[in-house]
Formats: sequence, structure tokens, C-alpha cells
Amino acid sequence: MNAVSTHAGPETAADVTDLARRALDHWGVRGGEPVLLKYRENAVFRIHLLDGRPAVMRVHRLGYHTDAALRGELQWMGFLQAAGVATPSPIATQAGDPFVLVGTSALTQPRQVDCLSWLEGRAVGARGVPLDHTPEQLEQVFREIGRCIAHMHNVTATWSPPSGFTRHAWDLDGFFGAAPIWGRFETSPFLDGARRELVFRAREKAVKALSEHEHSARNFGIIHADLVRENVLIHDGAVRIIDFDDCGFGWHMYDLAVALYQNRDEPLDGYRQQRELTAQDIAALPLFAALRAFAFLGWVQSRVEGDITREVGLRMSNIAADVIAAYLRDK
Repeated sequence: MNAVSTHAGPETAADVTDLARRALDHWGVRGGEPVLLKYRENAVFRIHLLDGRPAVMRVHRLGYHTDAALRGELQWMGFLQAAGVATPSPIATQAGDPFVLVGTSALTQPRQVDCLSWLEGRAVGARGVPLDHTPEQLEQVFREIGRCIAHMHNVTATWSPPSGFTRHAWDLDGFFGAAPIWGRFETSPFLDGARRELVFRAREKAVKALSEHEHSARNFGIIHADLVRENVLIHDGAVRIIDFDDCGFGWHMYDLAVALYQNRDEPLDGYRQQRELTAQDIAALPLFAALRAFAFLGWVQSRVEGDITREVGLRMSNIAADVIAAYLRDK
């Protein structure tokens, strides 16, 4: 799990902790004390249920997901867990609801709150921190990550979502439309003149390539979309996937591109052991890595001085610009 992090905004950690404390009533818990684990976008707490089991409570950020979209996330997670993918499973309230809206006098609007089963494990890594595994351990871990991604794609291809299922889409509009999922990169304060020109040139290439790229049931479906090191846990040598907050419809190669973003090849090897990849899929990896970089630029510029510092924002933006430059050079 992630460590506690700061959050700059009109609310405080005490505000959301009070809200989480009130939300416990919906799961039949009286007098419990939520322990804040992460406070960046959602506030994530460790709690104990009525029977003593540990669980995760999420107080969702305001306005990111509609109620229908959050319900869709929980429905997919429940399916994956039942299908043998090691993910948290949603825990309904005593009334049988997948989540509730909870408010307090300190917050202007109620927040969506849900609970998920607790998964033991250690995150593969953290943002900006060198990995501390041996090369042999990393090879095995990242190959297993690839196998897990392929398994997730395989079982999801057999799933018929329930009526009313909805999630956002990591498609052309999701990256480059009027309201990209992670925000517009064009206003990034971290791109100087030369880098800005390069990024805009690469956008033209990416838009054309994505608009012409195969979009079929073979290579497009519901994906996690944020398989960074923090969202992959290792427990007794097995991979577990957490944090489905950004899941949605998208190309399977985007999930792989995220896992490969920091230049390790093992996820690709592991994926191929479970699911076929065509030559066209492999050739498109630089495109999907660039799409991740564009998304990062949008995410960074919309969260600096809030969820991240300017120093972190500059570092992440420089990495993203380098990935985009490599895509521009790719033939």
C-alpha cells in the first residue's frame, strides 16, 4: 500500500477522515478509527469490518466518476476477482449497496465511499524511488506482471458487462479530445519552447496513427490503464493488482505500454506466454508509450502544487517529453 501523502485543497486530511469515520456506520462498524494510507486523489484508509477483517475504504475525489461509472468499476473488479485475477473484491454495505454518498458539515458536497477487501503485499516500487530488488527478482516479477495482464485481458474478453455498465474510454477523445481524461497537456508549465514544439509535432503523428489503428474485440476492451509499480503488489511471489480508479475501455497494448514505460522488457515476454501479440501490436508499442506520456503531461499540469510538487512535476514531464521524442524518431 502507499504511504500517506499530502494534499493541497479546500479540505483537510482531518475532514476526509471524519467523513470516513461516519461512513463506517454503513458497514455496521461503530467506534472504528480509519487509518489514512494515501491522500492524493482519493483518500484511502485501512479499516476493520464488523467481523474484524481488515479492509480498504476509499473516499473518492469529487467529480471524477459519476455514480454509474463507479458502479462499473466495482462490477468489473468483482468479476475479475471471481475469475481468478488477484484483485480486491468490493464489499457491499449492510444495505447491499456497492457504495454510499456521505457528507459532513466541513465538506461542500457528499463524497462517494466504498470498501474493498484488503490484499497483503508489497508494492513493486514507488514513484521516483529506485527499485531495490535483485536483477533476477525483477526479471521474475515483471514477467509475472505481463502474465497477469494477459490473464486479465483474456478473462475480460469472455465477460458480458451488465446492463447500464459505463466507464470512460482511453481512445482518441480520451487522450486528445476537448476534455482528455487526465487533463490537457497543452498548458503544461514544464515544457520549454523546443520541447513544446516537439510535443505538438508528435501529437499530430499520434492522432493520425491512433485514428488508423485497429479497433476490434481482439485488441480493445476494458483495461486497467494505470499499471504502475505502486499498483502492483507482490505477496509470496504472486502478483496482485490494485487501484482500478482509472480503468476503462481502451487498447490492450496501452496496459502493456504503462507496465513498460520505464523500459523493462519482461512484461512483454510474460504477456506472450498467455496471449498472442501480432507484429502490428509490437510495432504500435512506441505509439502507446507516447500516449501514456501525453496523459502524464496532462495529469502533471493539472495536479502540481496539489497532489505533487513542482520538482516532481518537472521530473515527470521531462521523462514524458523524452518518451514522446523517442516516438517521434520512431519510423
